[in-house]
Amino acid sequence: MNPEEAISDQDERPVAYDTAGHPLYMHPSQMARPEAMVASQAVHMAQPSDIEKPFVSDATKVKHDRSHQLYPTLNLSEGEYVVAVVRRHPIGLFVAFGLGLLFVTIAISALFNYDIVVQILRLKGAAANVGSMALPIIALVLLICLLTYVAYYVYINNKFYLTNESIIEQTQTSLFSHVEKSIDLASVEDISYAQTNVLQALVNYGTIKLSTIGDEKSYLYNYVASPKDYVDTLNNAVEAAKNGHTAAL
Repeated sequence: MNPEEAISDQDERPVAYDTAGHPLYMHPSQMARPEAMVASQAVHMAQPSDIEKPFVSDATKVKHDRSHQLYPTLNLSEGEYVVAVVRRHPIGLFVAFGLGLLFVTIAISALFNYDIVVQILRLKGAAANVGSMALPIIALVLLICLLTYVAYYVYINNKFYLTNESIIEQTQTSLFSHVEKSIDLASVEDISYAQTNVLQALVNYGTIKLSTIGDEKSYLYNYVASPKDYVDTLNNAVEAAKNGHTAAL
């Protein structure tokens, strides 16, 4: 049976009588149709046209603009600024510069004392002629200098930045290999440092170790100058971020 026909039949039957004995009927307007009942259950929610942006104070904006000028390669969010830049200690370049200087010295000495080299190595033919060997020796010196510079470039470009929101780590493993990682301060679980020998204690450099919540991997940063000072700054920044403020920075 059609529900609408059933409702129509019920409308023609008296449902009650008044005091005078006249029948009373049920009219369609007194009973909600199924479509009206379904429509009445629909809920319309208005979505905001614009997402509210977080409030950024004037002081924070000034720090953000300054950090953007000093470190244009960093992708800083609105209101994010650099608190500290952790760099490597120069002692880590001692081996690269020492070996480079040693090999350059040997090559130049061999060039100016080539007659002795010829006698020691018993060279013959073109190899015994200093004129013909001068250019290869000079090319070797330039190559050693280039390799020393590459080692220096890779070393100094390994650093990480501490901001009021995250830790941005930049890793340079070769001349053309560059990796950048960002770690949210609220996800940092533990920060510590280590100095494992007498030289590290005397020169004051060491290794910073950082671990995050739910991540078994630890992040190590070697040859850090004054590691204790940086660890204190990092811990203060992490605590401030977890408490929802940046007053300590």
